[in-house]
Amino acid sequence: MAYWLVKSEPFVFSFQQIMEDGKAMWDGVRNYTARNNLRAMQLGDRVLFYHSREGLEVVGLCEVLQEHYPDPTAETGDWSAVDLKPVGPLRQPVPLQTIKSDPSLQHIALVKMGRLSVMPLTEAEFMRIMELGAGLA
Repeated sequence: MAYWLVKSEPFVFSFQQIMEDGKAMWDGVRNYTARNNLRAMQLGDRVLFYHSREGLEVVGLCEVLQEHYPDPTAETGDWSAVDLKPVGPLRQPVPLQTIKSDPSLQHIALVKMGRLSVMPLTEAEFMRIMELGAGLA
């Protein structure tokens, strides 16, 4: 199993929306590194959901429901999408400031490459964020 973090502006697509819908197609990624990360995701991988621009916090946990396939929203180019299903919200959101101040999380892409929308995490990084969020609600 691998671990990931995806980012979305809550006013565009929020964790609450994926909870209500029961699943989501993660599409619209137009960055090659993020696309390659989508292509590396496998069925059952764990995915932390981060609200960017508003909130700036990890708010929930998802799971890869379907591995990569051609992004139907792409008019040109070689882009991919995956399907995610919600597992649940964190008991308490984990703010970016908390992540930045935690010595064990200094090397994650959220800190180093803030604009990347799909990024890998190590198991230790994933577990630390889950610990900071006090687990699932």
